[in-house]
Amino acid sequence: MEQAMRNFFLFLSKNKSLNAAAKKWGLRFGATRFVAGETISEAIQKVRELNEKGLLCTLDHLGEFVFREEEANESADYCIMTLEAISASAVNCNLSLKLTQLGLDISRDLCLHNMRRILDAAKKNGNIFVRIDMEDYAHNEVTLQILDELLQDYDNVGTVIQAYLYKSADDIEKLKDKHVNLRLVKGAYKEPEEVAYPEKADVDENYKKIIRQHILNGNYAAVATHDDQIIHFVKRLVEEHNIPRDRFEFQMLYGIRTQSQVELAREGYRMRVYVPYGNDWYGYFMRRLAERPANVAFVLKGMVSK
Repeated sequence: MEQAMRNFFLFLSKNKSLNAAAKKWGLRFGATRFVAGETISEAIQKVRELNEKGLLCTLDHLGEFVFREEEANESADYCIMTLEAISASAVNCNLSLKLTQLGLDISRDLCLHNMRRILDAAKKNGNIFVRIDMEDYAHNEVTLQILDELLQDYDNVGTVIQAYLYKSADDIEKLKDKHVNLRLVKGAYKEPEEVAYPEKADVDENYKKIIRQHILNGNYAAVATHDDQIIHFVKRLVEEHNIPRDRFEFQMLYGIRTQSQVELAREGYRMRVYVPYGNDWYGYFMRRLAERPANVAFVLKGMVSK
């Protein structure tokens, strides 16, 4: 039943008609738990509140299904405005983005141009770090290729490696000598068995493998997980190998396990919260519902209370 629900919500996440309708609905039906607001000012205020609790942040202006050049350029402009707002407000925050927002499905050159615009603005506004989120497998290799090209000119950019893909350990090894700041995740898309581990236990084992691999390679690791077993694994690993706490961080999603986030920060670990915002929230919201049945229960409870 849990897997069926996951597949159902992942299917819904790709529905363009529902995505368009959701923009008109606004943040309703529990989405405000996982999305920090629709405007930059609302998002910056949430980041400020999280900073006051000792939490670092990364902002993500949500956007999917971009197939027109004007939309891609507008998304890039919005990323630049976000960087300027981060700098002006002096909050402790990075930027996360998706290449499909910036026109990857339209033109690789358009996407690369927009990424350079954003990274130049990030440099100008205090060398803010920019994370390229990894999307589905169809975009995996081209994302790594674009990252490789950008690393020739920028040192404030990194990406995400997904543990459920068979190729992830090889990808980390290829990036080893480029000293890339990587976010390590289990993976949230539905992929075929030809490219991804179908069993959760195998994903978990591979996750531990790539965490160990990347950290012991001497490169900065952002371990994005809500799994206590993985958190304890990382704590033991860094203690065993005397890894300084400024060489890694934990990351969690906005609205999920908020007390655990604060506790990790109080323990002296770098704890960063992934804070999404914007009116194009539908696909992101559906994937959060797909991840855990408890998320669905929360939303249903919110709908009844309304």
